[in-house]
Amino acid sequence: MTTDRRREFGAYLARLRGSRSQRALAAELCELSSSATVTRHEVSRWERGERIPDDWLPYLARAHSIPLTVLERMAAQARGHDPAPDGTPFDLSAFFAGGQSLKNRVANAWHGRAVANANGNPVLVLVGGYAGSGKTEFARFLSDLSGWAFLDKDALTRRLTERLLVSLNGDPHDRHTDLYRADVRPHEYRCLMNTAYANIECGVSLILAAPFITELNDPGWLPRLTHRCKAKGVDVTAIWVHSDIDTMREYIELRDAARDGWKLTHWDEYTAGLNTDDAPRAAHVTIDNRLGAAVSLADQTRRTLAKLAP
Repeated sequence: MTTDRRREFGAYLARLRGSRSQRALAAELCELSSSATVTRHEVSRWERGERIPDDWLPYLARAHSIPLTVLERMAAQARGHDPAPDGTPFDLSAFFAGGQSLKNRVANAWHGRAVANANGNPVLVLVGGYAGSGKTEFARFLSDLSGWAFLDKDALTRRLTERLLVSLNGDPHDRHTDLYRADVRPHEYRCLMNTAYANIECGVSLILAAPFITELNDPGWLPRLTHRCKAKGVDVTAIWVHSDIDTMREYIELRDAARDGWKLTHWDEYTAGLNTDDAPRAAHVTIDNRLGAAVSLADQTRRTLAKLAP
């Protein structure tokens, strides 16, 4: 039976495949396994959620350059099971009556931490870019592939930002005036980074999505952050998601967010202050997310993860 979980896992496999054809992926799997028993039709069944790959999971992990434990966990969830580390659940029944729910939470938390840090030190990944560049989409996909936690600045601070602007007699959707830049924006980033530091203290790998325009153009900001994180054994990488003016406008119009109203109304004025030619010097990796980019976002995400967690 094709359940919602199976469909979600199938859609995830399709996203992993990216721009490669199903036939090309099947051929690669056959080559990796030295077996000619998987076909394009079988890949299609996986991606529609009609079947869940079992013996092929290790070869899919190698083909997509992601940890096998990530695929095993998601495949188990697609089957309706609660995955446990190494397949052995924790037995807490001797300590808690009716402790099945707690047992599952502890096992999943342990498993998630093991997957996220399987390749070495915990990581802090900063994903920056202009509004509409696709940084949140990229960060979410990177989180899907890696198992690392994901925090988006807007999701974390938007309601507080709007209430603070109102209390200062401003427009709750203001993101362009001196009032926002001087009296509100610093608090947004302080909340985001304080939350990141709390996770760093716990050894949790984390992806942050925010513009980071001022931060990545400040020559001292990233070195200070890197030094602080290195003291905790955490590696820092800054990623810039590059796009062009037309692509960003299409993204912004599609999401139809109130905070983008001024940008769209004053588009020429807004874009005059953007540097869409060069990434900030501090960025370690640049992602090309223009419409018609030569390499799909899915493939770029896999390549980036291979660099971050070799």
